[in-house]
Amino acid sequence: MARRICPRTLTRPRLAPGVRSEHHGVVLAAIPYTTFPTIDLGPLNLRTFGLMVAIGVLLGAWIAASYVERFGVPRDETYRVATYMVLAGIIGSRLTWAATHTDQIENPIDIIAIWEGGIQFSGGFICALIVGLPFFKRWNRLLRWRVLDGFSLGLAIGLAIGRIGCYAVGEHFGRTTDFFLASRYDGGDVREPSLGDQPLLVGTTFHNTSLYEFLYMLVLFGILGGLVLAARRRGREVAPGTLTGVFILYYGVFRFASDALRVNDERVGGLTGAQWLCLVMIPVGAWILAKVRPSLAVLAAKAEKEAAEAPDEVEAPDKVPAPDDRDDGTAGAEGTTVDAAPEDDGERLET
Repeated sequence: MARRICPRTLTRPRLAPGVRSEHHGVVLAAIPYTTFPTIDLGPLNLRTFGLMVAIGVLLGAWIAASYVERFGVPRDETYRVATYMVLAGIIGSRLTWAATHTDQIENPIDIIAIWEGGIQFSGGFICALIVGLPFFKRWNRLLRWRVLDGFSLGLAIGLAIGRIGCYAVGEHFGRTTDFFLASRYDGGDVREPSLGDQPLLVGTTFHNTSLYEFLYMLVLFGILGGLVLAARRRGREVAPGTLTGVFILYYGVFRFASDALRVNDERVGGLTGAQWLCLVMIPVGAWILAKVRPSLAVLAAKAEKEAAEAPDEVEAPDKVPAPDDRDDGTAGAEGTTVDAAPEDDGERLET
């Protein structure tokens, strides 16, 4: 039996006597679903949500730092920027969630109790961008987009792992369905004890958008990683802005679609907060791929050409003349000509 984390917000729906799920006996296949809000490791009792978020942040930051380091940005710098942006994102996402779920806030502690689950992507994304902007302005245009590409790659896997935490505590449920990826509720404490106006009963099959986002973010990470590997096999790097544009466009489309299935989220004008953000992300992602990326590719090619020509310009003055071309004062071993300069410098310093 799963342990009860927070009696205020987690409930354990049960199958009422004589009641069967709407789709029970109709669904040919469904994914058995039992929540696991805590993980017991002997004397340790870990909150699954907090653990998954932490793993997602650490792994995402490591992947981003590994990618950006190839372009001259030290790992420590990437970790520092990522730390500030993650903290801002967590605070923003939690405050946004609390503002839209006032019915679950009973005291001030509930506002900050992120370890129990409950964050909202739109608020976190906006806060992270605001905090990260001053850091990105320090880099030139080309490097700025390289760093954004690295963060996009890390964010893809970070969000996927973070959704395991949402799946574990039982939130972001959709309507009942007989879809082949439907989750069949088999028990456990949940944050959302109903599917809209319908109580969540054991045996109910429904859209579990946490599972869907975990899957489509894994696919996105595979796409972005595949682009990077394919380019490097050709001896090149992905054009700056490519990973960022693909991430924003892809996430905007799939998140908008998955949020349309949710039944417990607050809506404004018929859309969730994330869907309103997606309406901005989709055209922005398309604009980056169609307009920004080509100009950055030209800029990157120019920078690579200049870097390739630079060694020739530096090496030319260092060529040592042939022994026959030297005068009597410099003829002989190379050590004679090398030692002459320091002696003169020493005389000047003494004078």
